Amino acid sequence: MPDVAEAPLLDIRGLTKNFHVASAKNGNNVLCALDKIDLHVNRGETLGLVGESGCGKSTLARTLLMLERPDEGSFAFDGIDPFTLKGKALLAWRRRVQMVFQDPFASLNSRMTAGEIISEPWLTHRDLYPTAAARTARVRELLMLVGLRASDAGKSPQEFSGGQRQRIGIARALALGPDIIVLDEPVSALDLSVQAQVLNLLNDLQQRLGVAYIFISHDLSVVRHVADRVAVMYLGRIIETGTAEQVFERPRHPYTAALMSASPRLDAVEGRRERIVLRGEMPSPLDPPSGCRFRTRCWKATELCATTAPLPSSPAGEPDHLAECHHPMELGEDSGRLARAS
Repeated sequence: MPDVAEAPLLDIRGLTKNFHVASAKNGNNVLCALDKIDLHVNRGETLGLVGESGCGKSTLARTLLMLERPDEGSFAFDGIDPFTLKGKALLAWRRRVQMVFQDPFASLNSRMTAGEIISEPWLTHRDLYPTAAARTARVRELLMLVGLRASDAGKSPQEFSGGQRQRIGIARALALGPDIIVLDEPVSALDLSVQAQVLNLLNDLQQRLGVAYIFISHDLSVVRHVADRVAVMYLGRIIETGTAEQVFERPRHPYTAALMSASPRLDAVEGRRERIVLRGEMPSPLDPPSGCRFRTRCWKATELCATTAPLPSSPAGEPDHLAECHHPMELGEDSGRLARAS
């Protein structure tokens, strides 16, 4: 766990992103994909980002990569707003945030060799390795760093397995020496045994290089294994954040508790966790519920939840464990019975 006393590497406050759609049944053509997001990432840590499909995880990742421009809020990376940068300053900043994609088969160009794929970023950032000899040497170093052989540089992606392809994708992300890597479901397309190998590789690289990760995943068991802190998203909002232990063992938001109840627990000593079965579907982001956005599926919802949006709060002794809920979960609460009865 990195030292949290120092200023965070990435600090976003009130980040909002809207999209305009052609038409909607309710007459509203504004889709709020991100609604006043507050989030930070410390140097050298792994932040797990979880939530249902459509909650805004990918939009948040695209905004962090400057592929989308936010409509409101502040975005500070190492104290600098990258959206204010231009020219060479912007080009230099782009080295610091890189991406590893979900599908190792679709994310690599089949007409290029592994060496060409890894070295392609240097065609834009020519000052890093100006000579062919320097580029060749660095490609070999990166291949060996991710557990491949230096001789693999001349092979095409079709000659590698899925796990090996993802290692090439990781090497490409490391080619510019980033401070943060956004990992979008990086092991979901891989076999279980290969997943473990790639996750161990990512952990080893983090220990050696000090790089921070934003790890986006639907697989809670994977997030629990790799994340230092966890942020839970629902319908465009971050509804709970905390350490992995806090969020998995002592979830405070009912939605988080429902997610964690579905996560397998292999240790029988921990006891059997009651499964929470939510009713209904996630509301449309074109017409979100008033007040608390989760209230239409929550067994604890009251009139207050319908009229007033909850503010983040934390329990005694855990100031960094924040949840947006009027009626947070309590330890020992029979949430499974309540959820089924709702």
